[in-house]
Amino acid sequence: MMTINARTLYLGRLERSPLGPLWAAVTANGLAAVEWDMSFGQFTHQLLRRFPGASIQMDAGQTADALRQLNEFLAGKHRAFDLPIDWSGMGEFQVRALKQTAAIPYGSTTTYAEIARQIGHPGAARAVGHAEATNPMPIVLPCHRVLGTDGKLHGYGGPGGIQMKRWLLELEGFFVPGQ
Repeated sequence: MMTINARTLYLGRLERSPLGPLWAAVTANGLAAVEWDMSFGQFTHQLLRRFPGASIQMDAGQTADALRQLNEFLAGKHRAFDLPIDWSGMGEFQVRALKQTAAIPYGSTTTYAEIARQIGHPGAARAVGHAEATNPMPIVLPCHRVLGTDGKLHGYGGPGGIQMKRWLLELEGFFVPGQ
């Protein structure tokens, strides 16, 4: 992870969503993080690891658009996110893998190996898996749309694990065969 300059992170919380309470953090550059099933202290601790020295402020106005779009997506009313992304605090490989992930269409899937090939590292499927597992903006950067080469669900770093990944894919109308 690279070190970045101190900045302000604006936090907001959606109290009710299909996933339970949902956090979002934004900077002047865009969305920086999305999390659920986490306390304020856990969320800020995680953010400060990625953004050392940042100032953190609760600001519902700064996060309103991101939380609205997330809530609409989770309710099945929204298919694509229209949010600027703050890519800072991540390594170059992770940014490349997650940008490729962001291009996966709603209701579609790809594999870790295919993303590795698309970003010019055909032997790096496991590294792509790590980049996806540490995705700071799940759902918006849809790592749930990435499957193993065998077409099966493999890992999901978010709360609920593979069952959450299955739920998100089924929300998008993608049939996930039993594992």
